Amino acid sequence: MSDLTQTIPAPLDAARPGPFRPRRLLLVSVLAALALAPGDLGALTRGLMQDAFVQVSAFVAATLLMFYGLEKLFRFDMGTAMGRARIMQVPIAALLGATPGCGGAVVVVAAYASGKVSFGAVVATLTATMGDAAFLLIATRPDTALILLPTQFAVGILTGWLIDRFVTVDYRPNGASCEIAPRIGALRARDLAYLAAALPGLAVGAAQIGGVTLDDVLGVPVAWIALAGIFTGLAIWAASPVSAMTNPADGPVTRMAEETSFISVWVVIAYLAYDFTAAYAGLDLKALFQSIAPVLPLIGAAIGFIPGCGPQVLVATLYVNGAIPFSALAANAISNDGDALFPAIALAPRAAIMATVFSTIPALIVAYGLYLFAPGFLN
Repeated sequence: MSDLTQTIPAPLDAARPGPFRPRRLLLVSVLAALALAPGDLGALTRGLMQDAFVQVSAFVAATLLMFYGLEKLFRFDMGTAMGRARIMQVPIAALLGATPGCGGAVVVVAAYASGKVSFGAVVATLTATMGDAAFLLIATRPDTALILLPTQFAVGILTGWLIDRFVTVDYRPNGASCEIAPRIGALRARDLAYLAAALPGLAVGAAQIGGVTLDDVLGVPVAWIALAGIFTGLAIWAASPVSAMTNPADGPVTRMAEETSFISVWVVIAYLAYDFTAAYAGLDLKALFQSIAPVLPLIGAAIGFIPGCGPQVLVATLYVNGAIPFSALAANAISNDGDALFPAIALAPRAAIMATVFSTIPALIVAYGLYLFAPGFLN
């Protein structure tokens, strides 16, 4: 993991809650106004926020805390280990990419920039990664996740091996070094507050998966817990210095709070956008997308070119709500690079661009194969 911290900035003042970022603060204010609105608008907004927290955010928090906790406990230089793996570089890179979130893919990109792994490994990890949208899929459609994530893993391995066999261009920059993310430093009260809401939220979400509805946890209404978690996360995000990834030098709880808050904002926006469109605009998105079904896989792959996980979460939300077919989701999942594209562009811009282009080819092959030969699969 040392490649990710070639430049580690001094820790920020962890005690102060700001400065707030104006654009983020504006969005948080809009979401708060919607939640506080009277009548059906406020009730619908609060209900969707509650669903977003217990169905997605709590599971994201648990997964990230486990992932970063194990990483902290068993810290070793993954880049160096991959460099020694030789023929297994590509499968390991694909496995790191297939893990939910973007941390594994960033490790591979950093290892490539420092000369430890091949370009095929980069293509494999970016092809295999679904980014933060994987958390949404695992929480809401685990049956689909059990099919899609292993498929991406297999496609990533095959694509990576083909790239190493036939592509001889070296896209590696000279002297690559960059600061992946600002270091926050000490554990903050807001991190613990978010954890305090996420734990009972996880219990509620797990109970829902088991078909059990909980009205309260230890006497506290579920709605209060969920809204406390959502707005704590919004406050963390509005004041966060982090643009996408957190710094590996920070603690697991801090990284969990920062990254879960970032993901949760997009999940809330996706939930609200879909239900508001249906409730207030009168649009039947499912019928609309069915009218352009042949081009949906192409659109899904094209959205995958957009850096970041926000657009990819929106695509996953459309699938979960039945608006787009599995083929379009698969195209987007294989094509997109999530937040890993940001550090990839910073560390190795030519490699990032070419890897994105190469990953689009298997995305279209798989997606149109599904569209033509299994049009109803997992829809």
